[in-house]
Amino acid sequence: MSRTEPRYPPLDAARQILLPPGGALDHVSGWLAADQSEAILCQLTQALEWQQPEIALFGRSHPIPRLQAWIGEPDADYRYSGRTFTPAPWHSALARLRDQLSSTIGTPFNSVLANLYRDGNDCMHWHADDEPELGPEPCIASLSLGATRDFLLQPRDRHRGSLKVTLCSGDLLVMRGAVQQHWRHSLPRRRRVSDHRINLTFRQVARHTAGPVHR
Repeated sequence: MSRTEPRYPPLDAARQILLPPGGALDHVSGWLAADQSEAILCQLTQALEWQQPEIALFGRSHPIPRLQAWIGEPDADYRYSGRTFTPAPWHSALARLRDQLSSTIGTPFNSVLANLYRDGNDCMHWHADDEPELGPEPCIASLSLGATRDFLLQPRDRHRGSLKVTLCSGDLLVMRGAVQQHWRHSLPRRRRVSDHRINLTFRQVARHTAGPVHR
């Protein structure tokens, strides 16, 4: 982080995208300045304990197509594939971002999932963040650092068109309301992307009863 106190745009500067029924995205371009984004990207790339867990698909285990790290409060555990994962302690840069996001958005966050996309071959398949421990209408704050990537949304009922949001370094995307109930999202492969990207999704999980968080 720079020595000067960083300035964060207020959330009312966001471009709001309504996702019926009852959901919305708030997209703030350049929520982090370019130099701040680059500094945090370098810090987290080196400092976090990145892992590549396996997931079971059709009876076979496959490594996820990216690296990830789970960080949070000591009791923000989660279980996945019969294993219990304990969060790593808050890195100072992540703790500062958590506090500022909580203040800006007006909701608490006790954990963050960090995904490292090493290049355009790494991706995130279609899913919704609808685990019970997140609650029926979770507020999830997603911060992009590094390479520009496309974020796709698709309605579950297929009665509406899909949506693409291009996320640049420093962009903030807040998912609110019933988004997870009625929409899925993904980060597709982009073969021409050679630079790496970190995505941070800040969440509030129910303590002691957390379930699988693998996205």
